[in-house]
Amino acid sequence: MWISLEEKCQGRNDIIWFHCASLGEFEQGKPLMEKIKQDKNVSLLVTFFSPSGFEVKKDDPLADIVTYLPVDTPQNAKKFISIVKPQKVFFIKYEIWYNYIMELSKAGIPFYYVSSIFRENQYFFKGYGKWFLKQLKKCNCFFVQNENSGKILRKHGISNVVVAGDTRFDRVYAIAQYPFELEFIPLFKKEKKILVAGSTWMPDEKLLAQLFQKISTQYKLIIAPHEVEKNHIEQIKKLFHSFSVVCYSEKETKDISNAEILIIDSIGLLSKIYKYADISYIGGAFKTGLHNILEAVVFEKPIFFGPEYRKFNEAVELVNHGAAFSITCANEMAQQLLFFENNPSSYQTTCDICKNYIAQNLGATDKILKYIIMVSD
Repeated sequence: MWISLEEKCQGRNDIIWFHCASLGEFEQGKPLMEKIKQDKNVSLLVTFFSPSGFEVKKDDPLADIVTYLPVDTPQNAKKFISIVKPQKVFFIKYEIWYNYIMELSKAGIPFYYVSSIFRENQYFFKGYGKWFLKQLKKCNCFFVQNENSGKILRKHGISNVVVAGDTRFDRVYAIAQYPFELEFIPLFKKEKKILVAGSTWMPDEKLLAQLFQKISTQYKLIIAPHEVEKNHIEQIKKLFHSFSVVCYSEKETKDISNAEILIIDSIGLLSKIYKYADISYIGGAFKTGLHNILEAVVFEKPIFFGPEYRKFNEAVELVNHGAAFSITCANEMAQQLLFFENNPSSYQTTCDICKNYIAQNLGATDKILKYIIMVSD
């Protein structure tokens, strides 16, 4: 890895380094990456911690160099930074690495945290975490998602804070504005409404199986599970054995127009599929952690998810605004869908709340760039 990194960095003295834990953080940082590359003639280095990010984005044309970030040891941090010699560094959201921070600070290289969220119960705000809190104070600026995060940092002696918002809003909005059509979905939908269930796990799929028994006369269901391995797809089919089920991979050989349920046994389509939803369900909030809800909200339709969502700022805000609905069972969701069916004006109001929520939260990328340019000048 070191030899390859040296070869790729050789002769480059204009590297801007972005570190992302995984694919979700890459998407979160992408608006800022794109703006920086548009405004300046720079080389973009993107590092990942997770294979799920690296494997998908290792050939992404936006980045000049893509690699894994070596484990955070003093030796690795010193060697990595001495090879890369970045002009600036951006850590997306939570990627707080003690030794990398230390070496960047020693070298006088400015580094920033983008779209971060902080909670009072995090260990570096406890008495036993003061040794780490000293490292955080070396950051040139924390661009946080909300005012509460800013208050927490300031309370603990960190004043270099800008409440910029979440760059994911800029990213999902850009995706939604790009013209595209998935022709197979209107063929599948026909005259019925569409419920899109994205990033689902087995607890979500069991709930959806119970729900669909109640709503199948009005809706067709598209399931895009988080895991698309063959065994999991077969498990989903068994849950819906009493309905006509077809997979995305079979759409060329089977008549999907007569199917009631479409399983997306592929990755990379979900953010586009949400465009066709009348209702969206986002998985993960029963066990593993709620997945990206903004990809669905940007298309201005009501969203549903399970009960474990309070660590996700946008989910809390949307529930409070009445645009998202947290449920614990199929009956709760069925009742809300029936309410929408009988009260179309309420459904439209919910859609409008989603639209306004996205509009009010755009612009984090420009706020960050404006600050960086102002400080640099």
